[in-house]
Amino acid sequence: MEPVAQRWITTFLDAHAAEQGAARNTQLAYARDLRDFADWASGRGMAVTHLTRADIEAYLVHCEAQGLARSTRARRLAAIRQLYRFAYAEGWRRDDPASRIAGPGKSKKLPATLSHEDVEALLAAARITGRSQAERARNLCLLELLYATGMRVTELVSLPVAAVRGDPKMVLVRGKGGKERLVPLSEPARRALQDWLVHWETTASALRAKRLPEPRHLFPSKGRDGHLSRVSFFLLLRDIATHAGLDPTRISPHVLRHAFATHLLAGGADLRAIQTLLGHADLSTTEIYTHVLEERLKTLVLNHHPLAKG
Repeated sequence: MEPVAQRWITTFLDAHAAEQGAARNTQLAYARDLRDFADWASGRGMAVTHLTRADIEAYLVHCEAQGLARSTRARRLAAIRQLYRFAYAEGWRRDDPASRIAGPGKSKKLPATLSHEDVEALLAAARITGRSQAERARNLCLLELLYATGMRVTELVSLPVAAVRGDPKMVLVRGKGGKERLVPLSEPARRALQDWLVHWETTASALRAKRLPEPRHLFPSKGRDGHLSRVSFFLLLRDIATHAGLDPTRISPHVLRHAFATHLLAGGADLRAIQTLLGHADLSTTEIYTHVLEERLKTLVLNHHPLAKG
């Protein structure tokens, strides 16, 4: 990557983080996307600082030819648009070559979800998955909290222990861009949480006895971040799915988040309430779940309406 392009990208990302409070994962994704864009341009003897609209469109064609998902291509274009918008505002360029480029649009694919029976099987398997009683209590707490709140996986694994002390009925979650929201806890989730906190406190007491600091996170680990990583939880969830007799390739933290939303909607919850619980900034993001419900209602009518038979 040429030095000027590197400076552009670094300055833009720093400003983006400071001005918009972008989530760490978003920053990392934008950094990867813009680095790939700059490397593509450099490999063709071009500089990011002087690309035209046609050049950017050629890069998007290249991304599609690589077989990248529509959502990935949309995110890359969003990063490129914001980079050139920033360059124009800073006076680095006299035009914005990406401003009128049409994106690939959002995928119409419905989110994968789970049945109530699938979730019950996962929770039952979590109770017996683990090398010790403490691990089993932690695993059940992870799944109960995820299904009860619909938290994003990063929000769950990085949850500070201070947020759940005192048997709370609501938990304050810090989401994307540092935005906070309150989510209620179900009774099973509260019981699982209290069971896990007993083991957490045992570990914390042992550390204090050695004059070492106690963990700040509800699900601590010895990793750099001090809490269970997203990858570790993903692998753990697949192991639990195997014990539950479910296809592990169908199960992910995000699928459980989808299950939380679709089960609430099927039970009569208001779409606006689900938007708030999920932490979606835009209602249009939440509306994808109405299509999941529509498919179920259509199947219900086709299978049970007397005029649909025969």
